[in-house]
Amino acid sequence: MDRTEKREFVASLGSVFAETSFVLVAQNKGLTVADVSELRRRMRAAGATYKVAKNRLATLALDGTRFQGISPLLKGPTALAWSTDPVAVAKTAVEFAKGNDKFVILGGAIGTQTLDVNGVKALSELPSLETLRAQLVGLIQTPATRIAGVLQAPAGQLARVFKAYADKDGSTEGAEAA
Repeated sequence: MDRTEKREFVASLGSVFAETSFVLVAQNKGLTVADVSELRRRMRAAGATYKVAKNRLATLALDGTRFQGISPLLKGPTALAWSTDPVAVAKTAVEFAKGNDKFVILGGAIGTQTLDVNGVKALSELPSLETLRAQLVGLIQTPATRIAGVLQAPAGQLARVFKAYADKDGSTEGAEAA
């Protein structure tokens, strides 16, 4: 990499840190090309990006951003993963780490809050953003359907009462005429 490429890389990584909400730092010592390809595929499917970066360049990109707290984690062969949905990145990384002992999660950050390995694991146990949205919509819809049911019930009861009176009056008129 020449200086121009390095500057462009630092600038692009800096813009990523400005736009994203979560950054994960992992150590990828000894991963095969097939393993890295599989991890990248899983990250892409989760809406995340996985990139191996030189620590010095990543540290330069982190300077002045809200993720500056993860700079001490950048030692050795590290990789970064990021997304706007922090749970998706954490779940994907934790699941991959369970099946591959050469992939080690070092920590991460949500905004200015730095997380250790346990924090990332706890984050991975939360429901995803899509699941939370679905639950919220369900919570909003449930009272509306209950209200509709409550409002329809008295009208239905009145209709049944009127029908019962109509049936009763119709049957007595028929009996009197006979």
